[in-house]
Amino acid sequence: MNLLMEWEYTMEAPAEDDLCVRIRRSEQALMAHHEAVLRAYGLTMTQYTVLLALAREGGMSGSQLARSCGVTQQSMSSVLTNMETKGLIRRETSPVHAKVQIATLTDEGRALLDRAYQEVVVLERALADAFTPSEHAALRELLERATTVLIQQTRQAGGPPPA
Repeated sequence: MNLLMEWEYTMEAPAEDDLCVRIRRSEQALMAHHEAVLRAYGLTMTQYTVLLALAREGGMSGSQLARSCGVTQQSMSSVLTNMETKGLIRRETSPVHAKVQIATLTDEGRALLDRAYQEVVVLERALADAFTPSEHAALRELLERATTVLIQQTRQAGGPPPA
């Protein structure tokens, strides 16, 4: 199909048929749910993701957390400062690099994560229950493949790669 024919076909098809539109709608629904649940705990999605990453990985630098959460290092710096002020994390100088601060969970941060996770996991279970085990595995694989294509296309377009 030549580019003109593809353009004409695209303009006639409903927007909902575009994969990018469907992926965006799913992402918006996921974020809206998580933000509604996390608001009750005084957490943003990024703060929750930081708590979850630290619980799973142990101490991490701001750069590592920024990549894990898909935000800039500058944004992560202010997130970590806020979380440290709330007593959810502590930061200490890395034993390897004097200029690097390593964030770890405090007991208060762990307790808050445990409480919030009890509600967040409800959606994960509901999504898992909506599919057979083979559909669930296939969906994970398809989403991973889609993410790979999106990252490659972003790099080719010259923009910053998603974290």
